[in-house]
Amino acid sequence: MILLILAAQAATLGATNYSASGPMPAPSGKPSFADEFDGKVIDTAKWRFDVSRNAAGWYNHERQYYAKDRPENARIEDGSLVIEARRETLDKTRFADWGGQAYTSAKLVSREPRGYGYYEVRAKLPCGRGSWPAIWLLPTGGKWPDEGEIDIMEMVGWDPNIVHATLHTEAFNHTRGTQRGAQTKIATACTAYHRYQLDWRADAITIGIDGRAIMRVANDQPGGKAAWPFTRPYELILNLAVGGDWGGQKGIDDAAFPQRMAVDYVRYWRR
Repeated sequence: MILLILAAQAATLGATNYSASGPMPAPSGKPSFADEFDGKVIDTAKWRFDVSRNAAGWYNHERQYYAKDRPENARIEDGSLVIEARRETLDKTRFADWGGQAYTSAKLVSREPRGYGYYEVRAKLPCGRGSWPAIWLLPTGGKWPDEGEIDIMEMVGWDPNIVHATLHTEAFNHTRGTQRGAQTKIATACTAYHRYQLDWRADAITIGIDGRAIMRVANDQPGGKAAWPFTRPYELILNLAVGGDWGGQKGIDDAAFPQRMAVDYVRYWRR
C-alpha cells in the first residue's frame, strides 16, 4: 500500500507536497502499446513531431526550435530514441518556420491518446545547465490548465538529478503556486537509465521511479473538473526544451551542448 507523507498535505489550495513511498511494480502481462525503438528510424505511425509554435516561439519563454524528422535532433541510436538539443542557428531558406532560435531540439507526441492505465518510460536524462527534459501527458484541445496536465518526469539541468512529478489543473497549478507534486533525488539520473512510471486510475494518480512511488494524488478534492479533469485520454509527450522560465533560471551553459535525452522504451498497459 502507498504510504502518504501527510505533514505538508492539508486539504487546501496551498497543499503542494504529495510525496509517497511504496511499491509500484509494472504489470506482468503484454503491454497494450509499446515502442522498443529497435528499428532503424522513428516510427511515425506511433509518433508525430510537434512544430506548432516554432515561428511564434514556445511557451514558458523556452529558447529551442523543435525540428521535424531531423536526425540531428531525433533519431534511433543503439536501440534507443535519442532527442538531442544543439546550440545552432538554422537557414531560413531550408526551415521556413524557424523563428530565429539559437538552439534546436525535438518534441515527439504519441499519435494515439491513451487514458487510464500504467505507463513506463525507461530513459537517461541530460544534465547540462539550460536543459529541461520532460515525459508528460496533455489532452487535445481546450484551455490550459483547465483540461489538466500530468508530468511523469521533469528535470532542469541547473538542479541535476532532482526529478519532479507534478499535476496541473484549473484549481491546482503553478501559476497559483498550488500545483500538486513531489520530487526526489536520483543520483544517476544522467548517467544511467531509470524507469519513470505512471499509474493512472479514476480515483488516484501515482507516479514512481524504478518500481517505487514518489507521488500520489487522490481524486478527493471539491471542485469537480477544476480539481480533477483527468477523465479522458491524453497524448504522451517526450521532449527536451532549452532555457525557459524554469529551465533557464540559472542561465544556459552553451559549452555543455549538445545535450541528449535517451529513451530505451515506452510501454503502456490499458486499465
